[in-house]
Amino acid sequence: MTPNNQNPPKTFLPQHGHYRHLRVYQVTEIIYDITFYFTQHYLQKGDRTIDQMVQAARSGKQNIAEGNQAAATSSETEIKLTNVAKASLEELLDDYEDYLRVRQLPQWGNLHPRYEKMRQYARSKQINNDYAQVVQKMSDEEIANLCITLIHQAMYMLHKLLITMQERFVTEGGIKERMFQARVNYRNSQRNQSYQNNQSNQRNPNNQNSLNNQNSLNDQNSLSTSTEGQLKNILTAAEKQRR
Repeated sequence: MTPNNQNPPKTFLPQHGHYRHLRVYQVTEIIYDITFYFTQHYLQKGDRTIDQMVQAARSGKQNIAEGNQAAATSSETEIKLTNVAKASLEELLDDYEDYLRVRQLPQWGNLHPRYEKMRQYARSKQINNDYAQVVQKMSDEEIANLCITLIHQAMYMLHKLLITMQERFVTEGGIKERMFQARVNYRNSQRNQSYQNNQSNQRNPNNQNSLNNQNSLNDQNSLSTSTEGQLKNILTAAEKQRR
């Protein structure tokens, strides 16, 4: 039985915030926009890499959104789609690294004089507001390294998010388990309410006696009415025989 002060949950569907409020989604949206700009300005028209990079960037963004929306009814789908998003960003990362390598452009590492400033900009809230204007002033080398930095940050956030999802699944279970538990809690609450009502009646026998007396009186009234009706019918029949 559930404790007296504990009501069963009204819903078994977990509550999630909107995916657009997730920092990782915001970062992948920036990655998609910059990648679209990059492929249109620095890759030759007809190059298959254009579609591959744009689709990988889009997949990273969209699968985060779809996974978040699916979370209410399927933890498995949420985890799968989030992992697909991470894999898509890894593919896009390879494309940017390939672009720099084959053109003999440097990939900025920890020792590069502009790396730390780029990393801080990629982590700031400022980038959400001005990246569209900033990239127009950048070279292909700068844009590629900015996107590489953003992708690394997004992949790290997705890695942490996947760990959280796994822990939540272990502690809370999937939708079928929550549905079953919700039914069990509801049935237990009904039994508990019935038990409390019985206990209340036992503690107040006068109420039960009053109810019994009322029922007895009703029965007597019903019997009296029935007897009067039968007597009336007998007298009516006797009167007819005398006639």
